Amino acid sequence: MSGHLFERFVVDPAAEAAFSSAAILSAMSRFEAALAGAQARSGVIPEPAAAAIRRHAGTLALDAERLARDGAHAGSLAIPFVKALIAHVASQDPQAARHVHFGATSQDVLDTSLALCTRDALAQLIEAQSKAIAGASTLAARFATAPMLARSFLQPAGITTFGFKAAQWAHSLARSLARVQATASEALAVSFGGAIGNLSAQGTAGAAVRAELARELGLRDSGASWHTQRESWIALATDTALAAGTMGKIARDIALLAQAEVGEVAEAEAEGRGGSTAMPHKRNPVLTLHVIAAVHSIPGMIANLLAAMPQEHERALGTWQAELAQWPDVFIRAISAARYLGELLAGLQVDAARCRRNIEALHGVIFAERLTEVFAPTLGKLDAQTLIAELSRRATSEQRPLRDLALERMATDTRLAGCDKAQVDKAFDLADAARASASAVEDLLRGVRAAS
Repeated sequence: MSGHLFERFVVDPAAEAAFSSAAILSAMSRFEAALAGAQARSGVIPEPAAAAIRRHAGTLALDAERLARDGAHAGSLAIPFVKALIAHVASQDPQAARHVHFGATSQDVLDTSLALCTRDALAQLIEAQSKAIAGASTLAARFATAPMLARSFLQPAGITTFGFKAAQWAHSLARSLARVQATASEALAVSFGGAIGNLSAQGTAGAAVRAELARELGLRDSGASWHTQRESWIALATDTALAAGTMGKIARDIALLAQAEVGEVAEAEAEGRGGSTAMPHKRNPVLTLHVIAAVHSIPGMIANLLAAMPQEHERALGTWQAELAQWPDVFIRAISAARYLGELLAGLQVDAARCRRNIEALHGVIFAERLTEVFAPTLGKLDAQTLIAELSRRATSEQRPLRDLALERMATDTRLAGCDKAQVDKAFDLADAARASASAVEDLLRGVRAAS
């Protein structure tokens, strides 16, 4: 998690709340309190002992920095935590202290606590990404019919609409968020297996204790230990990374469209944002910058989490610990990106007139494919493509409309005598060229609503 200035520049501080030291320690205390209650209800420990543990677990005060140092020395954060909790309960009820953490292991408390923190983080992500979806959907509806260049290999490729582009953004964001939520329903499970995963210390009540523990904490009962079976858990991080990748793609599109040479969009202005130390004229796309910077390192983090999956036997040596250290950053960065993207899309300024001018600046060559379809029935597809390629080169070099050159050729080339001028005019009709994209917007937005 963040600490140094450069990290804090990228990460939204509010996104870190779910994984703060206080949040993690609170989740660990909640695990121990819930465990005692579940064990008492299942007849594993006495009810008075459970009541005392539950009463005192929430009042345990620890120094996070000292806990980290002691945990590093002991080999697990849970070891000094449980030791401190036992001492705290013993100071009030020595008999109850004998039942603290009964039959559990360090990985149970740490994995479950991280699941609780991740659930809180996902609530932030869902809220932030939902705002981004709403922003993109609003742009899609507003500019559904506004023509713009579609680009392939960064070059003009055809006519689309800004609404269609924004609807695709919204659709992808909604699908990726739905995937995260579906995966979370399985991955956010209680971890309770004991020393080697078989709950032997619970006697015949192991499954009952785990079910009660899951119920009280609001987590799924996985039905088994997942100490070194991490596929569902890592899938949640991976799907979150996919959502972040979608955010990064949208921010990259906006960055390219906002370049002065293109000028089709701009971020909303805000006092003090986007300036330069040397160039007073600049208006840097800072929100776009933050989205791209936040998601940039997530793929590497996911690679690290995947690399940590081959965990040894029943309890891992080093790989699980590496996973724990990397885990929060994936979600913190995804939340940060979603918040910045939501703000970016809500205030995005679209210059529909500039979109049209960029189309017009191409002298009609963007309609070359449509013109080829007009000439192909007469010339054949290959000859029509060859002719239109020649005319397109002339249109660009002579800065003359491709339509005019096509009509001139029709007047002199007997092979084109059967071609209809009305068909040529239709090939260069901007509204007609944009119609397919415009008509697809509502279908995409319907998919967004269904996914949400």
